[in-house]
Amino acid sequence: MTTQEVAPSKTALVTGGNKGIGLAIVRGLARQGFTVLLGARSIEAGRRAASTLDGEVRPVVLDVTRQEDVDTLAAVVADEFGHLDVLVNNAGVNTLTFHPMDHLPTPTEETVEDIRNVYEVNVFAVVRMMNAFLPLLEQSDAPRVVNVTSKRGSIGEAGAWVGQPSMVYSSSKTALNALTVHYARAFADTAMKINGAAPGHVATDFNDFRGTRTPDEGAAVAVRLATLPADGPTGAVFEDDQQLAW
Repeated sequence: MTTQEVAPSKTALVTGGNKGIGLAIVRGLARQGFTVLLGARSIEAGRRAASTLDGEVRPVVLDVTRQEDVDTLAAVVADEFGHLDVLVNNAGVNTLTFHPMDHLPTPTEETVEDIRNVYEVNVFAVVRMMNAFLPLLEQSDAPRVVNVTSKRGSIGEAGAWVGQPSMVYSSSKTALNALTVHYARAFADTAMKINGAAPGHVATDFNDFRGTRTPDEGAAVAVRLATLPADGPTGAVFEDDQQLAW
């Protein structure tokens, strides 16, 4: 590289990037020099969020449950960048997103419709995003995929967290962990690294700000997995530096 040449910046896309952990992930990647596409369901929400950050952050319209939004954005990324270096599947919902209750729903109170609504975002949308953006990730020299999951979806970890707060939410994250492993196995012989990031109990509107960690603390593991070296792990789930028995 000559002194006149400048290394191109890497490009990242974060779904649900306009608040909470997603916004913190965008901030962390922008600080590391990425051009970050901040996915939000409305351009107004995306612009408001992007205005609070430094670095190269671009708000983009992305409702992960809408195939049209996903396909349109994939075409834009292909046209402008020709590749994608990092995909962070962060967007997520829980049962209370759809019908708030005064108490956490028990398994007998959750319905098929609850499962469908939560899985549409937490599971099916990840498949939709992967199908659309894998061709662009494969054009990167060091592609990284991070699926934001939860220790509450773990089957192998012991402790009071596991299986809470609801059957629907927890099982959706169990399913997401399984998807993560399957995708990683499919690309095991390539440069792509695909992992799950469990941010811990973070104070956001997702839990009425009852968490004990800040969004930046919770986002740190996702940022680390998004910037793994070539010899980094794949097909694993991490909380901070600890690999979880998902």
